[in-house]
Amino acid sequence: MNDPLSRTPLRDTRRAIVTPVIGGLGRLYIWFPDVETQTKVVQHLTRQSFRFQLADGNCVVVDAEWERLRDAAIPLRRKLTQFESDDTRVLFKADGGDLTTADFPRVHSFTHFSLASQSSFLHDLLDSRRLTTVFQPIVQATDISKPFALEALLRGISRQDTILYPAYLLEVARSCGMLTLLDHASRTVTIEAMVRGEIPDRVFINLAPIAAHDPVEAVDSTLSILRRASVEPQRVVFEVTETDHALDTEMLRRVLDTYREAGFGVALDDVGSGYSSLNMLHRLRPDFIKLDMELVRGVHTDAYKALIAQKIIEIARSLGVRTIAEGVETREELDWVCTHGADFVQGYLIARPSEPRFPAAA
Repeated sequence: MNDPLSRTPLRDTRRAIVTPVIGGLGRLYIWFPDVETQTKVVQHLTRQSFRFQLADGNCVVVDAEWERLRDAAIPLRRKLTQFESDDTRVLFKADGGDLTTADFPRVHSFTHFSLASQSSFLHDLLDSRRLTTVFQPIVQATDISKPFALEALLRGISRQDTILYPAYLLEVARSCGMLTLLDHASRTVTIEAMVRGEIPDRVFINLAPIAAHDPVEAVDSTLSILRRASVEPQRVVFEVTETDHALDTEMLRRVLDTYREAGFGVALDDVGSGYSSLNMLHRLRPDFIKLDMELVRGVHTDAYKALIAQKIIEIARSLGVRTIAEGVETREELDWVCTHGADFVQGYLIARPSEPRFPAAA
């Protein structure tokens, strides 16, 4: 398989070219916030046998092939604190050469650079279909033997067979402008898993509204996938993830209305983790809310948590919104949320995420 970077220069969300055409020697400029950070990086570059030189202004200049720099970016980031990574600035010049004033708008933090450099890895992950879905049950609070739905949880599989979790995949995709591709691929593999596993239940799928430049197009493409799979949209609930709670509420409402009009259910995740989610509850009027797992954890022993959780459940009931308590890990937590009116529960006490059991081939 050809490296996707050799086909098209990829762009980040601000449309600045981040990854060059694969080929010859390039030049990476690194500016550091302090001497200690510079020392860490110099030691790492020395151990990895990179060619580099020190320049004025706490700057290191590295001459290397893009592939080597790409592969070194994440290991190097792990050696830095988040503050150091955010405050270290980098610029890669694919054709090498000295800096010009035209280069400086393309300077990014090392955090951004290390994630954006993984775009070729993410393309490979998608092209080779190394995404999968695991499912975690959501059950009736008053009788956990009665299933209600499954939450679909995205996983990636690296070529070294390590598990890649959604937070990392989304972080990489966001940095290199590939959220829409990842979002579409994750929906596809989830629906395929529903069909192969003959899953009859309602399925919750995480939704990142910022991934869709055109929500109508995103809905239409999802409906097309469902039609081919003979799955009714009423069986799918799209769950707004925490990272999108900060979006403009009016825009988010329009996005969710587009999904509702197509027949999908809508859920609001991590309610109780902050004021913003409570504020959005009355504006968005979701079909379901999910109590934040940190709020549920130890709720039976913490009067402060208990009061907040109780009021959220009461507000949801008054609005006709059904509640799901996430992260239930003990019998005491289950008894508390059940006693106080939660409709459904989800968590390790019930079951851990697992792959569906596919029927044997005929």
